[in-house]
Amino acid sequence: MKITSLALAAAIGLTLAACSPKSEAPKEPAAAETAAPAETAKAPGAFSIGEYQALSLLDGTLEFPNDNKVVGVGKTAEEVAAVLTAAGLPTDKLGLTIEPLLVKAGDKVLLFDTGAGTNFGPTAGKLGQSLTEAGVEAASVTDIFISHVHGDHVGGLVNADGALVFPNATVHIGAADWAFLQGLSAENGAKVGVGNPVALVTAVTPKVDAFKPGADLVPGVVQAVDIKGHTPGHSGYLIGAGADSVLYIGDTMHHYVVSVQKPDWTIAFDHDAPTAQKSRAEVLAQSAASGQRIYAVHFPYPGLGKFEKRGEEFVWVAE
Repeated sequence: MKITSLALAAAIGLTLAACSPKSEAPKEPAAAETAAPAETAKAPGAFSIGEYQALSLLDGTLEFPNDNKVVGVGKTAEEVAAVLTAAGLPTDKLGLTIEPLLVKAGDKVLLFDTGAGTNFGPTAGKLGQSLTEAGVEAASVTDIFISHVHGDHVGGLVNADGALVFPNATVHIGAADWAFLQGLSAENGAKVGVGNPVALVTAVTPKVDAFKPGADLVPGVVQAVDIKGHTPGHSGYLIGAGADSVLYIGDTMHHYVVSVQKPDWTIAFDHDAPTAQKSRAEVLAQSAASGQRIYAVHFPYPGLGKFEKRGEEFVWVAE
């Protein structure tokens, strides 16, 4: 399913037509409520995807100076600062969160991306702590869906000793990204934030499901959405059906203001910048037109909301 075709729009339209029940606002949790996995829907950062319970898990934060080396490549610091100022944000730096998504669907416990692990220092790699606070055991996770193989998304697959953190989970990775990860040297791994790619590949190989673009990975629950440009096999995921479905967009966008209002601006992390820019514009237009709920792993916690068209620009509206 290529984002450059009408397939995503059709998929979103079909899910909206099914009209799942609307999500309810999460209640403030008591300590006892957050202790058990069955009560995750009452925890902070929790929401519903139809009948499924979902939880935003904070792995940490990243910060970059406004120097046009990462965000707004080819622009000036002043141009980026103007966008940030209009949104009431500091102009000297840009902050991102890292927040994998947990979804409980029947007897399955689904995790979307795994955070940074040991790849990004002390400001990240807190997924294990977030799972513990939510009362979720790593061994209970049945399926992991990797949007792409950069270090802040695959780092949490293994611990500091190179052992699997989620021993019982099938690891779903786009086939092109799996091939890319397998071919990484230590030097090239460092460029994409993967500290020891050989050890990572060795550990996860028995668990990997390398899927083709657009694969129906958990029928009726999770479908891969081919969103090209960021990495060779970058994938989004459409979770659930109906008006309450959620499109997990991976690194289609990074900053909740700059990436949304200036989708044609280059970000240094994109493998194929022109294609990534085109994908951003298409996801924005299609999702805003349909009202599709979005989960953006790098947007402010808990990363859930929608895109809206206002005048000539799009904006992020948190849920």
